Amino acid sequence: MATATPRPLPKAMRLTEAAAARVRDIMARADQPVVGLRIGVKNGGCAGMEYTMEWAAEKKPFDEAIEDKGVTVLIDAKAIMFLIGTEMDYQTSALKAGFIFNNPNQTSACGCGESVLLKPREVANSEGS
Repeated sequence: MATATPRPLPKAMRLTEAAAARVRDIMARADQPVVGLRIGVKNGGCAGMEYTMEWAAEKKPFDEAIEDKGVTVLIDAKAIMFLIGTEMDYQTSALKAGFIFNNPNQTSACGCGESVLLKPREVANSEGS
């Protein structure tokens, strides 16, 4: 009898090539060694929540580590349910440049785009109820 090989879990988050290139570029110029970019969410802003980003010198015990396009992204354990399915992009225009989060868990955003209202991702019950 053959043993079933577990199917790999889908990535909680993915990056576009533009986002990955920008993160690689910034990491190459970092003053101190970093293992990746830590992404999270916090309460704040007029819509309720804001994305957070910081360089990580080390992986915390409960961080979700994602490798995508040569970049390591660490997702804060408290944010994982809000970020599942998110695509991180980097866009430039004549007036601004920055990271954009295309998040299926976002229900609304403020007019300035600095804060969002997020709902936790619902997890389907494996028993069908």
